[in-house]
Amino acid sequence: MDVPFKDKGGRQKTAATEGPGQQAQYTLGEQIGFYLRQANQRHVAIFASLMAEKLTTTQWAALVRLKDLQPCSQGNLGRETAMDMATIKGVVDRLVKRGLVHTAPDATDARRLVLTLTPEGEVTVARNLSVALQISQETLSTLTLAERMMLMELLQKIC
Repeated sequence: MDVPFKDKGGRQKTAATEGPGQQAQYTLGEQIGFYLRQANQRHVAIFASLMAEKLTTTQWAALVRLKDLQPCSQGNLGRETAMDMATIKGVVDRLVKRGLVHTAPDATDARRLVLTLTPEGEVTVARNLSVALQISQETLSTLTLAERMMLMELLQKIC
């Protein structure tokens, strides 16, 4: 089966995939993962250059989502931010160390941690919301409004 796409020059191409009696051809520059990784690298570079608090993209995601969910368990925050348990634990540990997140044992289950933003965490989120929006705008700056909407819709469909 051929997977159609346009290369960087806008030329229509197809990436041949394995089918009956056909050997798979794999060209890196024709793979979705190759372009997703490059897009992510571009976004992370923009994020790092503009986010004044020296937060990572995962730390920012955890802070913003926690603001909406708090109080919230660490496991639930991980699910809500699409991070596995090991990743969210590391992110939360670093945010606690920075004084942005407070943890406490759950009143009904001592094995569970309940998270809330500290006052400094609340201020950090509020102070950086406009910067975060600017980062998203810069990441998508090469696309038209229609292309931005289409990209978001297609990525949501994949995820």
